[in-house]
Amino acid sequence: MLYEIIKFPDPVLEKVAEPVTLFDDTLKKLVDDMFESMYAAEGIGLAAPQINISRRITIIDLSFQKRPEEKIVLINPEVIAVEGRQHEEEGCLSLPDIREKVTRAAWVKVRAQDATGKHFEVEGTELLARAFQHEIDHLNGILFISKISRLKRDLVSRRIRKLMKNGEW
Repeated sequence: MLYEIIKFPDPVLEKVAEPVTLFDDTLKKLVDDMFESMYAAEGIGLAAPQINISRRITIIDLSFQKRPEEKIVLINPEVIAVEGRQHEEEGCLSLPDIREKVTRAAWVKVRAQDATGKHFEVEGTELLARAFQHEIDHLNGILFISKISRLKRDLVSRRIRKLMKNGEW
Protein backbone atom coordinates (compact mmCIF):
# COMPACT_ATOMS: atom_id res chain seq x y z
CA MET A 1 0.00 0.00 0.00
CA LEU A 2 1.32 3.41 -0.94
CA TYR A 3 1.12 6.10 1.71
CA GLU A 4 1.01 9.80 0.93
CA ILE A 5 4.07 11.70 2.17
CA ILE A 6 3.01 14.40 4.62
CA LYS A 7 4.44 17.85 3.91
CA PHE A 8 5.66 20.53 6.28
CA PRO A 9 4.02 22.32 8.15
CA ASP A 10 1.76 19.39 9.11
CA PRO A 11 1.84 19.18 12.95
CA VAL A 12 2.60 15.43 12.99
CA LEU A 13 6.08 16.26 11.67
CA GLU A 14 6.92 18.30 14.78
CA LYS A 15 5.61 15.80 17.34
CA VAL A 16 7.71 13.24 19.21
CA ALA A 17 6.67 9.81 17.91
CA GLU A 18 5.41 7.04 20.19
CA PRO A 19 7.57 3.96 20.88
CA VAL A 20 6.67 0.68 19.18
CA THR A 21 5.70 -2.03 21.68
CA LEU A 22 3.97 -4.60 19.48
CA PHE A 23 6.10 -6.47 16.96
CA ASP A 24 3.63 -8.36 14.80
CA ASP A 25 2.61 -8.95 11.18
CA THR A 26 0.89 -5.55 11.08
CA LEU A 27 4.22 -3.88 11.87
CA LYS A 28 6.04 -5.94 9.21
CA LYS A 29 3.38 -4.94 6.65
CA LEU A 30 3.77 -1.29 7.64
CA VAL A 31 7.55 -1.52 7.15
CA ASP A 32 7.04 -3.08 3.69
CA ASP A 33 4.53 -0.36 2.80
CA MET A 34 6.97 2.30 4.01
CA PHE A 35 9.67 0.99 1.65
CA GLU A 36 7.16 0.94 -1.23
CA SER A 37 6.07 4.51 -0.42
CA MET A 38 9.66 5.74 -0.06
CA TYR A 39 10.68 4.25 -3.42
CA ALA A 40 7.60 5.74 -5.11
CA ALA A 41 8.61 9.16 -3.74
CA GLU A 42 12.24 8.56 -4.87
CA GLY A 43 13.69 8.85 -1.39
CA ILE A 44 16.47 7.04 0.48
CA GLY A 45 14.94 7.36 3.95
CA LEU A 46 11.50 7.63 5.48
CA ALA A 47 10.18 7.98 9.02
CA ALA A 48 6.67 6.90 10.02
CA PRO A 49 5.59 10.45 10.97
CA GLN A 50 6.14 11.40 7.32
CA ILE A 51 3.23 9.12 6.40
CA ASN A 52 1.12 10.47 9.28
CA ILE A 53 1.90 7.58 11.66
CA SER A 54 3.41 8.91 14.87
CA ARG A 55 5.46 5.81 15.74
CA ARG A 56 9.23 5.38 16.20
CA ILE A 57 9.87 3.57 12.91
CA THR A 58 12.27 4.60 10.17
CA ILE A 59 13.72 2.94 7.10
CA ILE A 60 16.78 3.67 4.97
CA ASP A 61 18.04 2.33 1.64
CA LEU A 62 20.98 4.30 0.28
CA SER A 63 21.20 1.94 -2.71
CA PHE A 64 17.61 2.78 -3.72
CA GLN A 65 16.60 -0.85 -4.43
CA LYS A 66 19.90 -1.82 -6.08
CA ARG A 67 21.13 -3.86 -3.08
CA PRO A 68 18.14 -5.20 -1.09
CA GLU A 69 20.49 -6.65 1.54
CA GLU A 70 21.44 -3.08 2.50
CA LYS A 71 17.89 -2.04 3.46
CA ILE A 72 17.83 -0.82 7.06
CA VAL A 73 14.85 -0.89 9.42
CA LEU A 74 15.19 1.00 12.69
CA ILE A 75 12.47 0.68 15.29
CA ASN A 76 12.74 2.69 18.52
CA PRO A 77 16.21 3.90 17.44
CA GLU A 78 18.53 6.07 19.47
CA VAL A 79 21.91 7.54 18.62
CA ILE A 80 24.31 6.26 21.29
CA ALA A 81 27.65 7.64 20.04
CA VAL A 82 28.87 10.31 17.61
CA GLU A 83 32.22 11.53 16.32
CA GLY A 84 33.46 14.24 13.99
CA ARG A 85 31.54 16.73 11.88
CA GLN A 86 30.34 16.99 8.32
CA HIS A 87 28.56 19.84 6.56
CA GLU A 88 26.61 18.55 3.57
CA GLU A 89 23.44 19.25 1.63
CA GLU A 90 20.25 17.51 2.71
CA GLY A 91 16.75 17.26 1.37
CA CYS A 92 13.55 15.74 2.74
CA LEU A 93 10.49 14.10 1.22
CA SER A 94 8.34 16.27 3.50
CA LEU A 95 10.02 19.42 2.13
CA PRO A 96 10.14 18.67 -1.60
CA ASP A 97 12.63 20.64 -3.72
CA ILE A 98 14.22 22.26 -0.67
CA ARG A 99 17.89 21.47 -0.10
CA GLU A 100 20.26 23.10 2.38
CA LYS A 101 23.62 22.34 3.95
CA VAL A 102 23.36 20.92 7.46
CA THR A 103 26.10 20.17 10.00
CA ARG A 104 25.90 16.69 11.53
CA ALA A 105 28.20 14.13 13.11
CA ALA A 106 30.48 12.34 10.60
CA TRP A 107 30.12 8.97 12.37
CA VAL A 108 27.25 7.65 14.46
CA LYS A 109 26.35 4.48 16.30
CA VAL A 110 22.66 3.67 16.64
CA ARG A 111 20.88 1.19 18.91
CA ALA A 112 17.49 0.01 17.63
CA GLN A 113 15.17 -2.94 17.19
CA ASP A 114 14.33 -4.78 13.99
CA ALA A 115 10.80 -5.65 12.84
CA THR A 116 10.80 -8.73 15.09
CA GLY A 117 11.80 -6.73 18.18
CA LYS A 118 15.41 -7.95 18.28
CA HIS A 119 17.86 -5.32 19.56
CA PHE A 120 20.95 -4.46 17.48
CA GLU A 121 23.54 -1.75 16.97
CA VAL A 122 24.69 -0.29 13.66
CA GLU A 123 27.29 2.29 12.71
CA GLY A 124 27.43 4.68 9.79
CA THR A 125 29.70 7.30 8.26
CA GLU A 126 29.15 10.05 5.70
CA LEU A 127 25.77 9.73 3.92
CA LEU A 128 24.61 6.84 6.12
CA ALA A 129 25.47 8.81 9.28
CA ARG A 130 23.49 11.76 7.93
CA ALA A 131 20.55 9.53 7.04
CA PHE A 132 20.51 7.98 10.53
CA GLN A 133 20.54 11.40 12.17
CA HIS A 134 18.01 12.92 9.75
CA GLU A 135 15.49 10.08 10.14
CA ILE A 136 15.87 9.79 13.92
CA ASP A 137 15.36 13.56 14.12
CA HIS A 138 11.99 13.00 12.40
CA LEU A 139 11.01 10.64 15.21
CA ASN A 140 11.82 13.40 17.68
CA GLY A 141 9.75 16.01 15.82
CA ILE A 142 12.81 17.76 14.36
CA LEU A 143 13.11 18.77 10.70
CA PHE A 144 16.43 19.50 9.02
CA ILE A 145 15.42 23.11 8.41
CA SER A 146 15.62 23.69 12.16
CA LYS A 147 19.38 23.08 11.82
CA ILE A 148 20.01 25.83 9.27
CA SER A 149 20.51 29.54 9.93
CA ARG A 150 17.53 31.65 10.90
CA LEU A 151 17.90 33.68 7.70
CA LYS A 152 17.82 30.57 5.48
CA ARG A 153 14.93 29.13 7.51
CA ASP A 154 12.96 32.38 7.01
CA LEU A 155 13.63 32.24 3.25
CA VAL A 156 12.46 28.60 3.13
CA SER A 157 9.32 29.48 5.14
CA ARG A 158 8.49 32.35 2.77
CA ARG A 159 8.98 30.08 -0.23
CA ILE A 160 6.67 27.44 1.26
CA ARG A 161 3.99 30.04 2.14
CA LYS A 162 4.09 31.34 -1.44
CA LEU A 163 3.80 27.80 -2.86
CA MET A 164 0.89 27.08 -0.48
CA LYS A 165 -0.85 30.32 -1.50
CA ASN A 166 -0.52 29.32 -5.16
CA GLY A 167 -1.83 25.80 -4.44
CA GLU A 168 1.52 24.24 -5.41
CA TRP A 169 2.39 22.75 -1.98
